[in-house]
Amino acid sequence: MKIILFKIVATVFVLAGVNHFLSPEFYLPLIPDYLPFPQCINWFSGVLEIIIGLAIWTPQYRRIGGWALSVLMVLFIPAHVHFIHIGHCLPEGLCVDPWIGWGRLIVIQPLFIYLGIAIARSSAN
Repeated sequence: MKIILFKIVATVFVLAGVNHFLSPEFYLPLIPDYLPFPQCINWFSGVLEIIIGLAIWTPQYRRIGGWALSVLMVLFIPAHVHFIHIGHCLPEGLCVDPWIGWGRLIVIQPLFIYLGIAIARSSAN
Protein backbone atom coordinates (compact mmCIF):
# COMPACT_ATOMS: atom_id res chain seq x y z
CA MET A 1 0.00 0.00 0.00
CA LYS A 2 2.77 2.46 0.86
CA ILE A 3 4.49 1.77 -2.48
CA ILE A 4 1.30 2.93 -4.21
CA LEU A 5 1.35 6.12 -2.13
CA PHE A 6 5.02 6.67 -3.01
CA LYS A 7 4.27 6.25 -6.71
CA ILE A 8 1.33 8.68 -6.46
CA VAL A 9 3.56 11.27 -4.76
CA ALA A 10 6.27 10.66 -7.38
CA THR A 11 3.79 11.09 -10.23
CA VAL A 12 2.34 14.28 -8.74
CA PHE A 13 5.81 15.81 -8.48
CA VAL A 14 6.91 14.80 -11.97
CA LEU A 15 3.71 16.30 -13.40
CA ALA A 16 4.06 19.45 -11.27
CA GLY A 17 7.66 19.80 -12.44
CA VAL A 18 6.67 19.47 -16.09
CA ASN A 19 3.96 22.07 -15.51
CA HIS A 20 6.63 24.62 -14.52
CA PHE A 21 7.72 24.50 -18.18
CA LEU A 22 4.25 24.28 -19.72
CA SER A 23 2.68 27.07 -17.62
CA PRO A 24 5.44 29.32 -16.26
CA GLU A 25 2.96 32.22 -16.11
CA PHE A 26 1.25 30.42 -13.23
CA TYR A 27 4.40 30.01 -11.15
CA LEU A 28 6.32 33.24 -11.83
CA PRO A 29 3.98 35.51 -9.80
CA LEU A 30 4.35 33.11 -6.84
CA ILE A 31 8.08 33.82 -6.64
CA PRO A 32 8.69 36.64 -4.14
CA ASP A 33 9.99 39.88 -5.66
CA TYR A 34 13.07 39.88 -3.42
CA LEU A 35 14.40 36.74 -5.13
CA PRO A 36 16.49 37.39 -8.26
CA PHE A 37 16.06 35.62 -11.59
CA PRO A 38 12.48 34.35 -11.20
CA GLN A 39 12.53 32.56 -14.57
CA CYS A 40 15.61 30.58 -13.51
CA ILE A 41 14.06 29.81 -10.13
CA ASN A 42 10.94 28.52 -11.91
CA TRP A 43 12.96 26.30 -14.24
CA PHE A 44 15.17 25.05 -11.43
CA SER A 45 12.10 24.26 -9.30
CA GLY A 46 10.56 22.34 -12.18
CA VAL A 47 13.73 20.34 -12.80
CA LEU A 48 14.07 19.56 -9.08
CA GLU A 49 10.44 18.41 -8.84
CA ILE A 50 10.94 16.09 -11.83
CA ILE A 51 14.20 14.67 -10.45
CA ILE A 52 12.71 14.22 -6.97
CA GLY A 53 9.62 12.52 -8.40
CA LEU A 54 11.76 10.13 -10.46
CA ALA A 55 13.97 9.44 -7.44
CA ILE A 56 10.95 8.58 -5.28
CA TRP A 57 9.65 6.32 -8.05
CA THR A 58 12.96 4.41 -8.18
CA PRO A 59 13.59 2.16 -5.15
CA GLN A 60 17.38 2.66 -5.02
CA TYR A 61 16.98 6.49 -4.98
CA ARG A 62 13.78 6.70 -2.95
CA ARG A 63 15.49 7.56 0.33
CA ILE A 64 17.37 10.55 -1.07
CA GLY A 65 14.26 11.54 -3.05
CA GLY A 66 12.23 11.63 0.16
CA TRP A 67 14.77 13.82 1.94
CA ALA A 68 15.05 16.07 -1.10
CA LEU A 69 11.26 16.40 -1.22
CA SER A 70 11.19 17.56 2.40
CA VAL A 71 13.95 20.10 1.81
CA LEU A 72 12.29 21.42 -1.35
CA MET A 73 8.98 21.84 0.45
CA VAL A 74 10.72 23.87 3.17
CA LEU A 75 12.31 26.00 0.45
CA PHE A 76 8.86 26.63 -1.08
CA ILE A 77 7.49 28.12 2.17
CA PRO A 78 8.43 31.71 1.18
CA ALA A 79 6.33 31.36 -1.97
CA HIS A 80 3.30 30.40 0.12
CA VAL A 81 3.91 33.25 2.55
CA HIS A 82 4.28 35.61 -0.43
CA PHE A 83 0.95 34.39 -1.84
CA ILE A 84 -0.74 35.17 1.48
CA HIS A 85 1.05 38.52 1.69
CA ILE A 86 -0.19 39.62 -1.75
CA GLY A 87 -3.77 38.89 -0.73
CA HIS A 88 -4.29 35.39 -2.15
CA CYS A 89 -4.50 36.78 -5.69
CA LEU A 90 -1.99 36.69 -8.49
CA PRO A 91 -1.94 39.65 -10.86
CA GLU A 92 -4.23 38.79 -13.79
CA GLY A 93 -4.46 35.21 -12.57
CA LEU A 94 -5.43 32.89 -9.76
CA CYS A 95 -7.45 34.41 -6.94
CA VAL A 96 -8.62 32.20 -4.06
CA ASP A 97 -10.29 32.53 -0.69
CA PRO A 98 -7.79 33.29 2.10
CA TRP A 99 -8.40 29.94 3.79
CA ILE A 100 -6.93 28.16 0.73
CA GLY A 101 -3.66 30.09 0.96
CA TRP A 102 -3.46 29.49 4.69
CA GLY A 103 -4.44 25.84 4.25
CA ARG A 104 -1.61 25.30 1.77
CA LEU A 105 0.87 26.88 4.18
CA ILE A 106 -0.34 25.30 7.42
CA VAL A 107 -1.67 21.91 6.24
CA ILE A 108 -0.49 20.93 2.75
CA GLN A 109 3.12 22.08 3.02
CA PRO A 110 3.75 20.30 6.36
CA LEU A 111 2.01 17.22 4.94
CA PHE A 112 4.43 17.11 2.00
CA ILE A 113 7.37 17.68 4.36
CA TYR A 114 6.14 14.78 6.50
CA LEU A 115 5.59 12.58 3.40
CA GLY A 116 9.15 13.23 2.27
CA ILE A 117 10.49 12.24 5.69
CA ALA A 118 8.24 9.16 5.80
CA ILE A 119 9.36 8.09 2.32
CA ALA A 120 13.03 8.54 3.26
CA ARG A 121 12.71 6.69 6.56
CA SER A 122 10.73 3.78 5.14
CA SER A 123 13.29 3.41 2.37
CA ALA A 124 16.29 3.32 4.71
CA ASN A 125 16.17 -0.45 4.97
